[in-house]
Amino acid sequence: MASLLETKTKIKATKQTRKITKAMQLVSASKMKVFQKKAVASRGYAWDLLGVLQGQLSDEHKSVYMEERKSGKTVFVLYSSEKGLCGALNTKLTKKLLQSPEWTNTPEADRLLVTIGRKAEAFADYNEIPVEQRYKGLKENMKPFDALEFIKPILDLWTEGGVKQIYMIAPHYKSAIVFYPVVKTFLPFSFDMISEHLNVDDGAEQKEIIPETNSYMYFEPDKEHVIATLFEQIIQSLFLQAFFELKAAEYSSRMMAMQNATDNASEMIDKLTLLYNKGRQAKVTQELSEISGAMASME
Repeated sequence: MASLLETKTKIKATKQTRKITKAMQLVSASKMKVFQKKAVASRGYAWDLLGVLQGQLSDEHKSVYMEERKSGKTVFVLYSSEKGLCGALNTKLTKKLLQSPEWTNTPEADRLLVTIGRKAEAFADYNEIPVEQRYKGLKENMKPFDALEFIKPILDLWTEGGVKQIYMIAPHYKSAIVFYPVVKTFLPFSFDMISEHLNVDDGAEQKEIIPETNSYMYFEPDKEHVIATLFEQIIQSLFLQAFFELKAAEYSSRMMAMQNATDNASEMIDKLTLLYNKGRQAKVTQELSEISGAMASME
């Protein structure tokens, strides 16, 4: 049995750890609510833009972002957190990438990986996967203008003509305790791609947008310019949507992880306290026995 001093030191250290995990739990819960609102709002905004685009597109419409290419490389944009202590979030994302048909069916020479976040970069380096572009240290208060810094190099890969497909691997935030990683098409645009983003929830009611005629709509300066701008705004909004959903899932995972750590610390404190009380009682009993034995010897 450990000495009373050692047990008391462990109790004190565990209580300090519990204070830290409890504080991290509260901070994560607060930030989770902020990014939860941003994720839901950005999701609705992106869906509305996709709906507008679907209503304006036609089979005759041509755009560089709608090109169906038969050859070229495939780009995978892998999102991850900047820090750890967020449960199995990053493990689920990397596992989803490696197990997805899009990754396994693509020859190794045709894969281009773009990492968003330190954990994705560390995963690629550990598994010796070449990284085409890597971004880390993204600001949590990212604005649409800030996102252009990361979107433009990815779009340059597409506009240069050497890429046939771009996928995003990011979490889909559903609730404070439920999220799941998804692989979504980023480019090229198509009606199937729009439906894929609108109906990412398998169990939810499927969304369908019926294209409307443009007889009552006026475009300034012209329809082609408006649709071209709409494409860029949708690409920007999809990138931000994935980022906000990542942060919401990250802080919800960290909140749950810190809650479990706090509960485990409380359980350990109870066990150590019981052990300390038993040791102290044993020591008191031993001292009483020694006093009784000494008194008996004196008599």
